[in-house]
Amino acid sequence: MGNSRPALGVPPIRGLAPVHPGGSSAVLGRVSGRTARLRQFDWILLLAVAALGLFGAILVWSASRAALLQIGADPQADLKKQLLYLVIGVILMVAVALFGLGRLQTWAPLIYGATLLGLLAVLSPLGVSVNGARAWIPLPGGFEAEPSEYAKLGLILITAAILGGVHTRDRRPGIGAVAGAIACAAPAIVLVAAEPALGIAVLLMVLLLSMIVIAGTRLRWLALLGGLAGVAVLAVWQLHLLKSYQLHRLTAFVNPASDPTGTGYSATQAKIAIGSGGLLGQGLFHGQLVAGNFVPEQHTDFIFAVAGEELGFAGAAVIILLLGIVVVRALVIAARAENQFGMLLASGIAIWFGLQAFINIGMTIGLVPVTGLPLPFISYGGSALFADFLAVGALQAVHRHHSVFRQ
Repeated sequence: MGNSRPALGVPPIRGLAPVHPGGSSAVLGRVSGRTARLRQFDWILLLAVAALGLFGAILVWSASRAALLQIGADPQADLKKQLLYLVIGVILMVAVALFGLGRLQTWAPLIYGATLLGLLAVLSPLGVSVNGARAWIPLPGGFEAEPSEYAKLGLILITAAILGGVHTRDRRPGIGAVAGAIACAAPAIVLVAAEPALGIAVLLMVLLLSMIVIAGTRLRWLALLGGLAGVAVLAVWQLHLLKSYQLHRLTAFVNPASDPTGTGYSATQAKIAIGSGGLLGQGLFHGQLVAGNFVPEQHTDFIFAVAGEELGFAGAAVIILLLGIVVVRALVIAARAENQFGMLLASGIAIWFGLQAFINIGMTIGLVPVTGLPLPFISYGGSALFADFLAVGALQAVHRHHSVFRQ
């Protein structure tokens, strides 16, 4: 009990404290554990998303500062909000990534149920109408929530859980699983269409059908679904279920010169803004059309026009490249997924990001009709940005599951 000696008769080294079990080894274990957890993330995806978020914040600042100055408000108000949204989005992304793939699959029905409750709340007295669509719920502090943005991830989760949980010999979903996925997804599509938010409703339908195809559904069932979809489109047209402004948007797309100062004004001004940017653009904060606020909704739906005018073809190409990296990494994660649920979840998110980016950029340059779909990670808005980062967190959960499985 007196002066203790080191084991094996080794004399202590002066200046160094003896190593106790659970001391430095425990510290090294914690450090190595954290390092291993960091290695489980897809850093290429994270860097691409971070770059897009910063691009978006700067473009939102440029798109909104002139209008805010005109009304005597803080010209950096929207920039500050967008940066706050980015920070919250990153926190949500990390939380979902650490939540784990197994929990996401187990909780998919609850998450989807919460999404449906939000969509119902929008159509209740709690919701407010903006630009003819009842899609927002006002929150304290001047903020708003848009449940239809979360419906995209909710539908992907529930569809992946249903189609990815089949236990047939060839892992192909049967007609029962397909019918169950359609029945579960139908309420969300109907509620979104009732807002009305036709662009998001169409995106939800495309996501559902795409995931059914990717799940390996037999061709005869796919042919049946295609026929039913065609009948539904014909019924919508024959019963005149489209709103007048939706018909005007289609008319303006087919013939942009039919109403250049009315329905076709936004698309026309967006194309002029992009064309005036040239190769390298007019310079950040120096876009004349942007400063004059000639492009409606230029900080949200038409923010790509801001990039085209101020950053030119080069800047717009960088944004498209970064979006392409996000989609490719999502597809890579899907290909490496260890189970059917993870594969379908990552595939659905890849289709979501890719299709929504194509539609947003396409309507800006006249390739598709004008819709209310924002540009992922770029457009201003909390709900859209939160939904995007939650989806990236789900991708990271699939990727981490694969990394842990291989260790």
